[in-house]
Amino acid sequence: MHRLSRAVLVTAVAASLTLAACSTKGGTSGAAKTGAGGVKTDFGVTDKTITLGALPDLSGVFKVNGIAYTAGNEIWANEVNASGGICGRQIKLDIKDMQYQADKAVTLYASMKDKVAGIVQLDGSPPLAALKQSLVSDKMLSIPASWASTNLDAPEVFMVGATYDIEILNGLSYLQGKGLIKDGDKIGHLYIDSEYGKGGLLGSDAYAKKHNQTVVQVKVTASDNDMTPAITQLKSQGVKAVVLTTTEAQASSAATAMAAQGLGALPILGNNPTFDPTMLDTPAKNALGNYYRSVSFAPYSADKPIVQKMAKAYDAKYTDLPSDNVNVGYAFGLAYQAVLEKACKAKDLTRAGIVKAAQGVKVDMQGLTGPLDFSNPGEPSTRSTYVEQADPNAKGGLKIVQELTESPEAKDYKAPLQK
Repeated sequence: MHRLSRAVLVTAVAASLTLAACSTKGGTSGAAKTGAGGVKTDFGVTDKTITLGALPDLSGVFKVNGIAYTAGNEIWANEVNASGGICGRQIKLDIKDMQYQADKAVTLYASMKDKVAGIVQLDGSPPLAALKQSLVSDKMLSIPASWASTNLDAPEVFMVGATYDIEILNGLSYLQGKGLIKDGDKIGHLYIDSEYGKGGLLGSDAYAKKHNQTVVQVKVTASDNDMTPAITQLKSQGVKAVVLTTTEAQASSAATAMAAQGLGALPILGNNPTFDPTMLDTPAKNALGNYYRSVSFAPYSADKPIVQKMAKAYDAKYTDLPSDNVNVGYAFGLAYQAVLEKACKAKDLTRAGIVKAAQGVKVDMQGLTGPLDFSNPGEPSTRSTYVEQADPNAKGGLKIVQELTESPEAKDYKAPLQK
């Protein structure tokens, strides 16, 4: 048993690099060559290994999420390797903590880019924004832990799951279906001023237009801690629900402030990054009774074979509090695996070949997410999400209150870059 701490990951990264150094003949060269099995390769692929980079936040504002994503990546890689690897090659992970800092992500990316075939995890909107042009020019297929639909213009950005706008559309549809909001209401939306926050706001605005609602916007930064002033502002506007695209700490603060100001009966709707199970060990626990989350990924407690298999592997190795972000990291691996297997069949594991294989790939996620379809550039890979509710008795802190559903509003929605 071990904790997925920064120290452990530093050791793991060093080991990964050592292994790569022992077997990367040709694996860091930009010149394409033909290797084992007649497969064309260039960066990060040898006859024995495929090295994928990961740039998680392991010590910044989203560290709880980043640690869990990385555990999911590792569980996936270990599972693949135990079953023989991909294209006759073992998966190696080069993991570097970029601390949710865009400048650090740029530096670390530069140090790894010639050693990896792709990026299986890039954590956060600011790092993605800072690296996007490099990913495109380097033909680096990368899975972001960031779901802004405005990034669906680049084939190198391989977005696994519903985008922030779709999550919010489905979540608001659920609330209205339960009679918690109605046409004509004022809906508060508290959001970080970034691609993440603005992506969620697209969903609120689109839903409001269909239902004659008014969205009352309050903008914060990722480093703001106290949401009391923001909730006071929303209260003064008479909102009937509060939507959050914030950090999990800000979600805790917002829920606590709502309870203190007599708004505890109002529904709170968050999306993917607004929850982690440690929130249920804080004073916010009693304020989360009306918190709902719309998200692509099944919770850790889900009664689904693929989730139970992954949870068993996690419980056997890790001691950090489990969360559904372990599932997210595992899902990233499954999606990347489908691409690598397709590229292998085409006998082209060059970076350009991997990007080409990703275009049009379809992945059956076995209920971990909805089926993924990358056939339509500019569109989300799925429009289905779960709706979950905080539950202190559920492992991972969440239970499903609505299974994977594509709401009418999400189905009709035209994403910003959709053709």
